[in-house]
Amino acid sequence: MTVKNLTGVSEFLLLGLPIESEQQNLFYALFLAMYLTTILGNVLIIILIRLDSHLHTPMYLFLSNLSFSDLCFSSVTMPKLLQNMQSQIPSIPYAGCLTQMYFFLFFADLESFLLVAMAYDRYVAICFPLHYTTIMSSHRCFSLVALSWVLTTFHAMLHTLLMARLYFCADNMIPHFFCDMSALLKLACSDTRVNELVIFITGGLILAIPFLLIIMSYVRIVSSILKVPSVRGIRKAFSTCGSHLSVVSLFYGTVIGLYLCPSADNSTVKDTVMAMMYTVVTPMLNPFIYSLRNRDMKGALGRVFCKKKVFFSLW
Repeated sequence: MTVKNLTGVSEFLLLGLPIESEQQNLFYALFLAMYLTTILGNVLIIILIRLDSHLHTPMYLFLSNLSFSDLCFSSVTMPKLLQNMQSQIPSIPYAGCLTQMYFFLFFADLESFLLVAMAYDRYVAICFPLHYTTIMSSHRCFSLVALSWVLTTFHAMLHTLLMARLYFCADNMIPHFFCDMSALLKLACSDTRVNELVIFITGGLILAIPFLLIIMSYVRIVSSILKVPSVRGIRKAFSTCGSHLSVVSLFYGTVIGLYLCPSADNSTVKDTVMAMMYTVVTPMLNPFIYSLRNRDMKGALGRVFCKKKVFFSLW
C-alpha cells in the first residue's frame, strides 16, 4: 500500500507496553513464545484441513480461513512490537503506520465475518440436518468467504483513506504498541469529525450486526433443541458448537470490554491490556480450542501422523 504523506510527520513513536526496563527481556521472551505458538498452531490447523479429506467440509473451510486470519492478525502487530522492545527508538514510518492500521482493521473485520459464517453453518447443521448438504453447498460456502474478504477490504480501505487525508503536527507519540486508529485521531491537527462519524456508523455495522447474527443463530439452535429435548441432541449440539462459542466469547468479550465498556479514567493501560488480549492471546488460543475440543481435528492429526509414519517406514 503506497501512502502519500502530506503532513509534517515522517514517523510515529510507539510508546509500547507499560513495562519496567528490568522486566523488558522477560516480557520479550514471553511475547516471542506466544507469537511462535500462534504461528505453529494456526499453520498446523491449515495443513491438517488441507491434507485430510475428512475435513473438506464447510465448517473446516471456514475454520481454515479463520486460522489464516488469526495468523495474519497477530503478524500485523507482534513482529513490530518485538522489534521495538529491542530498539532504543521504537518508531514506525508514516506510511508503515497507515499500512499497519489497514491490515489490523482488515483481519479484525475478517475474523468477525468468518465467525458469523461459522455460526450460520452450525445453525443449518443442527436445525436442518437433512438439508445441510444442499443449503451449505460449495458455491454458497465460497460465496460467504468471498463476501467476507470483499467487505473487509472496502471497510479497511475506507478508514485508511480517511486517515490519510488528516494532517499531523509535531506530536507523533502513540501511547500504544501499534498504530491504533483512535490513538491516531487524537494526534491529528485537522478536523476529525468525518472520521468519527464513519467509525460510529461502520462500527455498528461491522461489529454489532455480526454479533447479533451470531446470537440469533444460537437462539434458533437452542430453541430447536428444546423442541425435542434429548441427551443425545444436547451432547451433539455442545460438541458441534462448543469450540465456536468459546472463540466467539474470547473475541467479542475483549472487543466489547475495550470499546463498549470504557474505564472511568480512560486508562491507557487498560486499553493496551485489552488490545493485547484480542490481538495476541485470542489468536494463540483458537488453535488449542479447536484441536482439544474437536474429535475431527484429533482424528485428522492422528491420521496424518500415521501416514507420515508409514511413509518413513517404507524408506
